[in-house]
Amino acid sequence: MNRYLVPNDYMADPAVHIFNGKLYIYPSHDRESGIPENDNGDHFDMADYHVFSMDNVENGTVTDHGVVLKIADIPWAGRQLWDCDVACKNGKYYLYFSLKDKNDIFRIGVAISDKPEGLFIPQDNPIKGSYSIDPAVFEENGKYYMYFGGIWGGQLQRYRNNKALESAFLPADSAPSLCPKVVLLSDNMLEFAEEPRDVIILDKNGKPLTQGNTGCRFFEASWMHRYNGIYYYSYSTGDTHKICYATSDNPYGPFTYQGVILTPVVGWTTHHSIVEYKEKWYLFHHDCVPSGGKTWLRSLKVIELEYNADGTIKTIEGSDAWFGEKSDIV
Repeated sequence: MNRYLVPNDYMADPAVHIFNGKLYIYPSHDRESGIPENDNGDHFDMADYHVFSMDNVENGTVTDHGVVLKIADIPWAGRQLWDCDVACKNGKYYLYFSLKDKNDIFRIGVAISDKPEGLFIPQDNPIKGSYSIDPAVFEENGKYYMYFGGIWGGQLQRYRNNKALESAFLPADSAPSLCPKVVLLSDNMLEFAEEPRDVIILDKNGKPLTQGNTGCRFFEASWMHRYNGIYYYSYSTGDTHKICYATSDNPYGPFTYQGVILTPVVGWTTHHSIVEYKEKWYLFHHDCVPSGGKTWLRSLKVIELEYNADGTIKTIEGSDAWFGEKSDIV
């Protein structure tokens, strides 16, 4: 089972959570923009978010709750409403989103709803001290951790120690790679409770992955889940187009690289989330097969994810994307 979820539209970057006994999917929304493709991602000129829900992954029926937030509603908006995620606390739902401000700098904003399906009402300003893209929120024991960051179009290379650089800088191939970030959220869910920290990913010898190790090191698309007491941090390698993962006994890390979850799919980007639902684990992701391989028009998919006896994740072949089934949407 490797199924397309929204066959009549182009959705990508799925963040998936269980609320009120249902799976809720929070994707970005691709559209024909007429902007030529480039390495900065200017062709990904998304303008709104939909929310989808499903209560049975096997039959694939998906409910579209419509547009829940759009650029026109966000006071500080510039352009490009990229990846998002949602967390719930005390009956409120907080949507964290990547968006360029009026100076064309990516920030992370917050919008709030009383329901998981929205509508979401945005705050007047982005989170103070936020930058880059791809927020993913992980909750444990009442604490909420945000993981974020993305290279190239995601602008992570423009920062060091949470401060903007005069010029973007990538480390040498032999130097430790650029790190994604993790930060504890404040009690009100609207601020950082601390300075963001590096998410350090080590090889099996305990040394940080290097920038030139493009087959393993971080590029974008953070996600966190826990399985049998172990923290699994997963991410996209970007230019080598894999979803990889690393594990730790602490949500801050450091994490030790373990392997590949998903091999390359059709299209330039790859992005995912992992969730357990009704005693099965699932990988939600996207590819570009329905659009004929156009990398800026991506489609949501879901496939079952399996673990080996030692806790490692069985690798899923991205080539399975060619054989995906379409789901029903209501």
